[in-house]
Amino acid sequence: MSEFPISLRNPIEHAGPLPTEADVVIVGGGVIGVSTAYYLDRKGLRPVLLEKGRIAGEQSSRNWGWIRQQGRDLVELPIMIEANRLWNEIAADLDADIGLSTCGLTYFSSGEAETTRYEHWLKDAVPLGVDSRILSSREVDALIPGMTQSVPAGLHTASDMKAEPWVAVPAIARAAVRAGAVIVENCAARVLDRSGGRISGVVTEFGLIRAPEVIVAGGAWSSLFLRNEGVSIPQLSVRATVAATQALPDVYQGGAVGESLAFRRRGDGGYTLAAAGYHELFVGWDALRNVPKFVPQLRRAPFGTTYRPFSPEVGYPDGWSTKRNWDADQETVFERMRVLNPAPNAGKVEQVRAGFQALFPALGDVRITTSWAGMIDTMPDIVPVVDRAPVPGLSICTGMCGHGFGIGPGFGRIMADLVSGDDVGHDLTRFRYSRFSDGSRLELGPDL
Repeated sequence: MSEFPISLRNPIEHAGPLPTEADVVIVGGGVIGVSTAYYLDRKGLRPVLLEKGRIAGEQSSRNWGWIRQQGRDLVELPIMIEANRLWNEIAADLDADIGLSTCGLTYFSSGEAETTRYEHWLKDAVPLGVDSRILSSREVDALIPGMTQSVPAGLHTASDMKAEPWVAVPAIARAAVRAGAVIVENCAARVLDRSGGRISGVVTEFGLIRAPEVIVAGGAWSSLFLRNEGVSIPQLSVRATVAATQALPDVYQGGAVGESLAFRRRGDGGYTLAAAGYHELFVGWDALRNVPKFVPQLRRAPFGTTYRPFSPEVGYPDGWSTKRNWDADQETVFERMRVLNPAPNAGKVEQVRAGFQALFPALGDVRITTSWAGMIDTMPDIVPVVDRAPVPGLSICTGMCGHGFGIGPGFGRIMADLVSGDDVGHDLTRFRYSRFSDGSRLELGPDL
């Protein structure tokens, strides 16, 4: 099993060399970029994926490992239902056991108001094909026995799944390479090459690769890269802390989340723990610039984010001193920070450890074996940008708002069809690039 989360300590699997041309260049080696390469292969195209550091080195190996239909935005939900099916298809094509299993995921309700929100979501979601349902307090206790806290109700989706992200995403990358894709790690994209007003390739730190189509799927780095190209999206990044326990007795094979704690059983017998509903934003120029667009989200959850005046390391995507413009012949921040590896919040690590131990006292002493943090790329309305950009030949798939791992194969398949000019099979209006500038009212995704 790969070290988790993936970092620069993991050896390079895909060393190149960099080809001189491709049908499509993908910028970013997270789950979205890797899944897109996988499906472009299957369409008979020649994709080249550029990753500045390691495949899945950032949020794609640092997430909870949930493959979740539950609580999705209603326009996103059909794509997630498709992604559930695609995960099972992909797993059969991989060279590793990624820990994929249908385990069920559960949200604990804190009271009548939250249960009512669950019911409102269910009313529209169930007709789309999910098996989600409201559990009574007694049913939650039966599903997850041994908890010291009794919850009023729960929202449960039995068909939701889990996988080990630090194993799954690199395995999909290897499958894409076996089918003909080229992946080059430790290769930063610097600028887009243009000819006649449209995309003609990408200039990397190792030279030019020609291609008529480019997809930017750079996660927390997408906004910075695109801004240098004159394409603006109001994307910010927040730090989320995660911890892993030692192997413990089984209390629940699935995943669950309450007001302050999320937990998920891992394949090695331990549990992945996280502080639910808590993120940290390192304020920078982009945060100040985009405050007006985030006001509706801030009003709905004013205490869900803690604000830090400075990023903890030089070179963060929205750091005060991070360079916003550069030329093709200049070293970029992408080369200076190969993997965005924020330190976890030690206080939150102890809080979730103590909370989990208190919730399941029969487990005895819960020890943390490792902890980490990731930067989640987020959008004002809590849904991503998945669209053609206003530059011919450029497409964007970013801003997954912490939901990217589970839905990755779905959006990867969609991006492969989008750049090929084929039917994407879903209405992408909700995810359009222009929604932040066309005067339309932003609609927040569900608060679930």
